[in-house]
Amino acid sequence: MCGIFGCILKNGNAAPIIHAGLKRLEYRGYDSVGEATIHENKLFIKKDEGQIDDVHTRRNLDNLPGRIGIGHTRWATHGAPYQANAHPHTDCTGQTAVVHNGVVENFMELRRELEELGHIFKSKTDSEVIPHLIEEKMKEGLPLSEALRETLNRLEGSYAIAVVSAEEPNKIFCARKESPLVVGVAEDAVYCASDIPAFLPLTNKAIIIKNGELTVLNDKGCETRKIADWTPVSREPEIISWTSKMAEKHGYPHFMLKEIYEQPLGLKDTLRLQESYLELMTAFLDRAGEVFLVACGTSYHACLAASYRFSKLAFLATHPIIASEFVEQHGRAVNIDSTILAVSQSGETADTLAAVEHARLRAATVLGLTNVIDSTLTRISRVYACQQSGPEVGVAATKTFTSQLSVLAQLALRLAKKRGKVSHVEIERLEEKLEHIPEIAGTMLQSQGEKIKQLAKKYRDAKCFFFLGRGISSATALEGRLKLLEIAYIPSIACPAGESKHGPISLIEPGFPVIFICPKDETHKTIIGNIMEMKARGASIIAIIEEGDEKIKSLVDDYIEIVKGVPDVLSPIIYVIPLQLFAYHMALERKCDPDKPRNLAKSVTVK
Repeated sequence: MCGIFGCILKNGNAAPIIHAGLKRLEYRGYDSVGEATIHENKLFIKKDEGQIDDVHTRRNLDNLPGRIGIGHTRWATHGAPYQANAHPHTDCTGQTAVVHNGVVENFMELRRELEELGHIFKSKTDSEVIPHLIEEKMKEGLPLSEALRETLNRLEGSYAIAVVSAEEPNKIFCARKESPLVVGVAEDAVYCASDIPAFLPLTNKAIIIKNGELTVLNDKGCETRKIADWTPVSREPEIISWTSKMAEKHGYPHFMLKEIYEQPLGLKDTLRLQESYLELMTAFLDRAGEVFLVACGTSYHACLAASYRFSKLAFLATHPIIASEFVEQHGRAVNIDSTILAVSQSGETADTLAAVEHARLRAATVLGLTNVIDSTLTRISRVYACQQSGPEVGVAATKTFTSQLSVLAQLALRLAKKRGKVSHVEIERLEEKLEHIPEIAGTMLQSQGEKIKQLAKKYRDAKCFFFLGRGISSATALEGRLKLLEIAYIPSIACPAGESKHGPISLIEPGFPVIFICPKDETHKTIIGNIMEMKARGASIIAIIEEGDEKIKSLVDDYIEIVKGVPDVLSPIIYVIPLQLFAYHMALERKCDPDKPRNLAKSVTVK
């Protein structure tokens, strides 16, 4: 997730306006920034790595000439946050500049094709193929709008794009597929941006660009067409009543809620990882003598779920380990045959890095999964994957957790295919189901959101909760419990449901709330027995169930339904989402700020 801003002013310099717009989008990305303006039919660019204020201090982003320009604040997914990788990117002629938000899945093939045609690339990003493709089409005599349309038809993945060119110096060309893009209309200017907050202090009139549309901004406003058949689109501006602060959150009251509802799009982007990186990680896992999955907190729960997948699909025994315990528990046993898969949203988690450094000194192979390119974890890993979640402002991890689960599922499926332990038919079925997970997540959020809110009202005065699951759902239970602890400050216990009889059940008394995670898998019959045990002692039972599970419905006090057909190995990705929402609404009911839970930090960089 990155931030795009562009403007055409009737009077004045665009650069300071672009700078201010990007500053309002800094929550979308902050590892590099750049601007491009057009003046007297020439293109001017300034860009560098670092946060906006730091780059401005070094380079003065406000003194670019011209009344037309585009800008970009970046969250790296391809290429580390260096100056060369900062946007805007240009073609070989230096006449056309592009800013891009999204993921170009087929950029490696496109780059090879363009290099064979003589194009010179300056960056390691996927985005740079776009201006070169435009250049190639313009060589054929196409106008810029048609060249951009032809380029977009070559791109696989997601994008929001803004383009300026000295060839057509009075226009900005924009297009989108999945990644957001909006146009702001004022009497003396027209704007484009990733999010409404970028231009809200300047105008409250917005036109939402929809998937598969290309828009051309000019002095008179904008003209929009469908990319597929080039038919014109007419759409009147909407009046935005949000404040600037509300707009940062897309109208949601908190970043946490916004990020929960961003998960369908985040999961789509996670399915667009570079094939070569996943294949290389799979190869290392396949030849490992032993595999340790090392992480803290939420990332540890993702590792725990992954351990079930690796065992069930690839017949690979893995050891999920809490990073702070790794050296004491396994430090002396680690050797050259060991492989460490370290998972850290920030890539800077101190305990995880300490575990990895110990393993490196003992010649172990280190693999990394993180959300931050050029973090310490990416630099010390033999191979790493970026989960492509974008920045997460809320302290409690939500979309980063489901993205980690998705990446780890992809690795398990690839390893299973490589080892031939599961039939091709079953692998293909699971891969197809994984492709539909974003859609299922969206359906669940739309259908169950209000019901979860009402459950929070019902149970807001509870003093303690149990979270119970079996098999891979044990990891889901642990993560649901952690969310409730983190942001609603409610003491909670989570464990495999079979362990509840070994002590925890002693706490049960009439009305004690117990949340069961109950996908319809091979543990289904057994967990019904656990529900009966709690029910017999007067517990209030809440169950996360598959749609139409009448047997469990008849036993419980409350339930949340998940769409049928989610395979057990993928179930944590979906079944955790209602628990995230429940924790969020419980926090509100108890007058807690879900974005800023007490005593917690987003990235734990001390041991």
